[in-house]
Amino acid sequence: MIRTFNVIVEKDSDGFYVSTVPALHGCHSQAKSLDELLIRTKEVIELCLEVENSTQESNEFIGVQRLAVSV
Repeated sequence: MIRTFNVIVEKDSDGFYVSTVPALHGCHSQAKSLDELLIRTKEVIELCLEVENSTQESNEFIGVQRLAVSV
């Protein structure tokens, strides 16, 4: 069975790309290149699914919104 997941990708202050999979609690990875990040993210998704052993439905992805806040 093939499942698809939404992945949020950010770049941290040290230049690493960081991925987060919102549908899987604690599922994230990092790498110096986007290519390596995608490989590592697929691996960590497989590990998270193995540990969860879950077939629960995830929320429907709507989008990402960027907000500015005065501090």
